Amino acid sequence: MAKRQKEGFRVKDVTPFGTFIPYIMVERSDSQNTITDFFEIAPAEKLIKEMRAEGLDSFGVMHVILAAYVRMVSQRPRTNRYIRGQKIWARNDIAVSLTIKRKMALDGEDTTVKMHFQPDYDIYDVYKEVNTSIEKAMQPNDTDKTAKFLCYIPGLVRKGVIKLLKTLDYFGLLPKFLIEASPFHCSMFITSMASLNIPPIRHHLYNFGNCPLFISFGAKRTIYDFNEDGEPFKKRVIDIVVNIDERTTDGYYWASSLKYFKSCMAHPEVLKSKPETVVKDW
Repeated sequence: MAKRQKEGFRVKDVTPFGTFIPYIMVERSDSQNTITDFFEIAPAEKLIKEMRAEGLDSFGVMHVILAAYVRMVSQRPRTNRYIRGQKIWARNDIAVSLTIKRKMALDGEDTTVKMHFQPDYDIYDVYKEVNTSIEKAMQPNDTDKTAKFLCYIPGLVRKGVIKLLKTLDYFGLLPKFLIEASPFHCSMFITSMASLNIPPIRHHLYNFGNCPLFISFGAKRTIYDFNEDGEPFKKRVIDIVVNIDERTTDGYYWASSLKYFKSCMAHPEVLKSKPETVVKDW
């Protein structure tokens, strides 16, 4: 029987190289690979128009990207693995962290949202979870309270407390309420630069916690392409930057997974239905 912790199961069928590499690249910052790509936005915009016509007034690109990510995990579950204690684990659910501003202003207060999805979610389930989580985050939450409590601790003592928390986390002994309050314990961290009208940031992975994936996407822009007859045409795209902890699984698997993600963005209408099958990782 697979060893289990609060967040997931220990993966046993790991290659010798896969078992050894976390001892070479100990920190997440040692092992992050970055992919820069883009996707055409027209299919997503068509779906957004349809969903808003159905009454989902706040439906937007973020919902499509998250639904495509959840569908990718449902078919490529190794993308939902993480490293703890130099071992590879498979996560129980799909947890996504997002930083938001409670007010869009220079002095607006930041907070984080942690959303939980299941692999069989369709885009309606994703929409409901995203909006409910963001609505709750507009009020003080556990993450805010934990951060505020740590601020009361003197600097030198605080450094020791964080070291203790990292040690407990290494052995899987961090209390469940702290794991839930921590935005750094998740399947994926996502950020949007679209509202700022700038390109996506190349964001690092955090050494604290176990987040193996960071996705950033930017504002829409126009590029020129050529059709089959060699004639130029314009199309609107969104740039995306993906930062990956390469220790979780091999590069071929990640490449296949990201191609699947892009196929969902190219045909987002499939996200309106639940997946026919869900691939298990354990």
